[in-house]
Amino acid sequence: MKSVLQIHESDNVWVALKDLYQGEALRINGTTVKLNFNIPAKHKVAIKDLKKSDEVFMYGIKVGEALRDINKGDLISTENVRHAVVPYGVEDFETTYDWQKPDVSKWKDRTFMGYHRQNGKVGTANYWLVIPLVFCENRNVSVLEKAFREVFGSGKDNLFANYLLHLCDTHNGGGENGGFNNDDLSATLPRYHNYFENVSGIQFLKHQMGCGGTRDDAATLTGLLAGYIAHPNVAGATILSLGCQNVQKEMITEQVQKRMNGGEKPFYFFEQQKFQSSEKMLLEAIETTFNGMAEANQITRQPAPLSELVLGMECGGSDGFSGISANPVVGGVSDRMVALGGGVILSEFPELSGVEQNLIKRCVNEKVARRFIELIHSYEKNAIAVGSGFDSNPSAGNIKDGLITDAIKSAGAALKGGQSPIKDVLDYPEMVKEKGLTLLCTPGNDVESTTAMAGSGATLILFTTGLGTPTGNPITPVIKISSNTHIYNKLNDIIDFNTGEVIEGTKGIDELADDLLEMVIAAASGEYLPKAVSLEQNDFIPWKRGVSL
Repeated sequence: MKSVLQIHESDNVWVALKDLYQGEALRINGTTVKLNFNIPAKHKVAIKDLKKSDEVFMYGIKVGEALRDINKGDLISTENVRHAVVPYGVEDFETTYDWQKPDVSKWKDRTFMGYHRQNGKVGTANYWLVIPLVFCENRNVSVLEKAFREVFGSGKDNLFANYLLHLCDTHNGGGENGGFNNDDLSATLPRYHNYFENVSGIQFLKHQMGCGGTRDDAATLTGLLAGYIAHPNVAGATILSLGCQNVQKEMITEQVQKRMNGGEKPFYFFEQQKFQSSEKMLLEAIETTFNGMAEANQITRQPAPLSELVLGMECGGSDGFSGISANPVVGGVSDRMVALGGGVILSEFPELSGVEQNLIKRCVNEKVARRFIELIHSYEKNAIAVGSGFDSNPSAGNIKDGLITDAIKSAGAALKGGQSPIKDVLDYPEMVKEKGLTLLCTPGNDVESTTAMAGSGATLILFTTGLGTPTGNPITPVIKISSNTHIYNKLNDIIDFNTGEVIEGTKGIDELADDLLEMVIAAASGEYLPKAVSLEQNDFIPWKRGVSL
């Protein structure tokens, strides 16, 4: 295994692939560096003397500036380097970007087993949704959730309830807490698990919006919820409304129809202020939902070309290896999917800071490039207005593991989008319209971003992590990919795929990208159940269009 890595020939820093120690002498391509400090794995070491204000390069781009003189062999840290990027724009824009498509001949005739919808879209799952139009209805959503979970729930969480019952029993009897065996305890309530075998499940979304706020808040929430209802992974929806909130039935109906593009899908409204009691409304909602699920159960998986898949690309809990292993592997899958005629979404605009010009050059025309600039300018302006900026994006965990500037983080994060041309740029919560690579304006916040990508039409999400993140989504299966073998082994219950072999030198990026694409096809077909789905990690946070990085 190598000790260090120089990502690009023009870089003036190396990445430590393992813990390195003061006094060690390292050599790459004729350059020898003697370490002046201990260099933790994932962190960077200067390979030449830098003066104050000199530029720091990684991935072949500017990722920072020296805050003071830095000696060859010094550790690069927040104490001696600050975030800094090059300007970007569309002056002299030329559509001359040349992309070398990967060889995808072995997947040319492959299919996945998906759920075909009336509007021609194909889902990787078949969910029924229960959605509130306003936070006032969250309690009623919880009532429905309790009823449906107790009858149709999988019972996966019985372990914890049964263990608590065991503790109560042993406490009352004065016994010891040892000897617990979940297999000896029956569920406290009867369950009809897999009663509707062709329905992936019933999902209950809750949020804190729908009333108050601005009219723009109501409009974006309407678009997001409509995106979830129209989503190809969704068979239909039960919608709870108080009646007097900003988000109204007519608004949702219009946006769903717009997103269905001529197709039909059942969704039913229950307005509390029109019922004589909450109980009457909920009983009727239960009956309607049950009947809707029974109808959805008639839909079965059928073959579909891989071009019907739309992959969302996300990273969270990133570390200093994410941009070397996990993100490039996911980028390889992105390029393969685009070459097969499918769709890819790259989001998290605060994590594109520093790579804007690279992305602008990949836009298919100047209109798309200008749209990208317009959205990223507006977003960063809002951040600066409240005393922040994109440079505030890296978390404490990111910095501790080597991502000390937003530009370093961004340069690695953008690799999830591969190298294909950018066909479209969308603002939240617009729906994906084009095949190929689309940029979607979202925060870098994991859940807000995955929530947005699902709402825009991602039928599967690939989520890279270096520190371990359990995020999932209620309607879109999320495949979790580790950047290093240590976190994969440690958190194997939440991570599906390991790219740590890139760091160890036992497998290459292309080989792992092929393997990951096979997992994508299996997950899309229901043959592989991602860990986030198995754990029912159903995270849903709408982005309220303020500053979230």
